[in-house]
Amino acid sequence: MKLYYVYILECSDKLLYTGITNDISRRLEEHNAGLNKNSFTYKRRPVEVIFHQEFTNVIQAIWFEKKIKKWSAQKKRALANEDEILLKLLAECRNESHSKNRNINN
Repeated sequence: MKLYYVYILECSDKLLYTGITNDISRRLEEHNAGLNKNSFTYKRRPVEVIFHQEFTNVIQAIWFEKKIKKWSAQKKRALANEDEILLKLLAECRNESHSKNRNINN
């Protein structure tokens, strides 16, 4: 069975990077080796994995990666820390502010 991983890295400057791979150990080594000078993580090494989620379906993995790439750093850290209360709170705050903005503009 082929496995896929969606992962979040914390860079040396505390910025976060989200990616997908089928070999998380190899991918972490590649990030830290600096193979691509144009990559986001190149000048932010070393990096460390703060979160990873395993998938058996690549479509689900891609969907999840795209979803969390749009999240704030605070929400990604809540996910990495398994802080379900903060995750829900951050989701509610965003939804509430969006509905308030909609009402103001209408």
